[in-house]
Amino acid sequence: MSAPLSKRCAAEFFGTFWLTFGGCGSAVLAAAFPSLGIGFAGVALAFGLTVVTMAFAIGHISGCHLNPAVSLGLVVGKRFPSGEILPYWASQVLGAIAGAGILYLIASGKEGFSLAGGFASNGYAEHSPGGYSLGSALVAEIVLTMFFLIVILGSTSKKAAAGFAPLAIGLCLTLIHLIGIPVTNLSVNPARSTGPAIFVGGWALAQLWLFWVAPLIGAGLGGIIYNWLDSE
Repeated sequence: MSAPLSKRCAAEFFGTFWLTFGGCGSAVLAAAFPSLGIGFAGVALAFGLTVVTMAFAIGHISGCHLNPAVSLGLVVGKRFPSGEILPYWASQVLGAIAGAGILYLIASGKEGFSLAGGFASNGYAEHSPGGYSLGSALVAEIVLTMFFLIVILGSTSKKAAAGFAPLAIGLCLTLIHLIGIPVTNLSVNPARSTGPAIFVGGWALAQLWLFWVAPLIGAGLGGIIYNWLDSE
């Protein structure tokens, strides 16, 4: 990547804005729309589409991480310099907060809107869509992030078929949302979790720790496993 760090961070800001606004926006505005709601499958597809579209748009600028866990996994996988991870993380979190902020401005324009519905925040126990426990949420977020990183590292390898990485990564994100939305609303992305939680406050902020810790652990494991699988 030849772009200066400032432009790469700006790309990460806009990309993570798009992921949060598009994915969480589909959940808040369209998932339960009367008679024509897109449901879990539609939300899962929306998250996947945000990554596919941004990968083609900014992948050549910043690498299109859009996710602090992905940045960490790429560091562990020796694809990204550790000295640049903090600026990337800051850009991703700020982009997610901005995306959630614009979504709030739109959603709050409807009579009867309330943050009590969760605003697409991630949660466990009584705040899990399916009532899943802290333990279930922890395992799901670690394992799904781990496989996400294995797919990212594999599909972007110089040994992989050229040009198909955005589709593989976007479809993987769709798949893991289909699995994980009932458990935690699915995070695998600390920035995506932070954006809505800032606006919901209370329980969402209290449970946010899990959606930083578990994805970062999973991403690190994914990087380690892929390095071993791909080693000579």
